[in-house]
Amino acid sequence: MSTSPPLNHVAVTVRDLSVGTPWYTTLLGAEPMDDGNSGDGFHHAVWVLPNGTLFGLHAHTRPPAAADFSEFNVGLDHIAFGSESREELEKWAGRLSELGIEHGGIVDRPHGSGLSFRDPDGIPLEFFATV
Repeated sequence: MSTSPPLNHVAVTVRDLSVGTPWYTTLLGAEPMDDGNSGDGFHHAVWVLPNGTLFGLHAHTRPPAAADFSEFNVGLDHIAFGSESREELEKWAGRLSELGIEHGGIVDRPHGSGLSFRDPDGIPLEFFATV
């Protein structure tokens, strides 16, 4: 057993798969490999990222709470997709702008550079290149 297991998958809850699925399909440039009913009280869409990690969306049959997503609540803060370099982040910034997705520009930190934006439900996302 390794001391630090790799991240296998991330699943986020969205209000409406009919909005989230096409948005993420356009962002990721790929169709979900699984898009259906789990039989456990929610529907889902799942993508396989280039490194093999799974990224999923869940829409539960139980209505969501009235409050919008907030990274200030206990739980998820944000999800970061890996980028190979700062130059790749510049390409992502251009792509986000082309898609009309607002972003905060590239921010450089000692441990890497990030490009932050939000999905249609306000979930914070980021493309990040580690130094």
